Amino acid sequence: MPWVTVCAVDDLPAGAMRRFPVAGLQVAVYHLEDGFYATAAICTHERADLTKGELRGTRVSCPLHGARFDVRTGRVLSPPAFKPLKVYAVRVTDGSVQVDVG
Repeated sequence: MPWVTVCAVDDLPAGAMRRFPVAGLQVAVYHLEDGFYATAAICTHERADLTKGELRGTRVSCPLHGARFDVRTGRVLSPPAFKPLKVYAVRVTDGSVQVDVG
């Protein structure tokens, strides 16, 4: 799948996250101090929308039961989740944030 533009860089300020539909998937895009990252937007524990949770540094917490994940790697940082998040490639081109879910 080719790169898909999800938003303009200015639409997602540093420290923010937002969910986007990409090729039939729900993808969470995070703007951290060192750049943009993308993961599956749904918690692997109980299918809650992670973008409704809290982003602190590189960690996102699920709003439902508090599972935490590293948004750079998808790694689980605390239960009740045990399965990591799918991570997607992100790039910035001409002021646009693009995601590759392929």
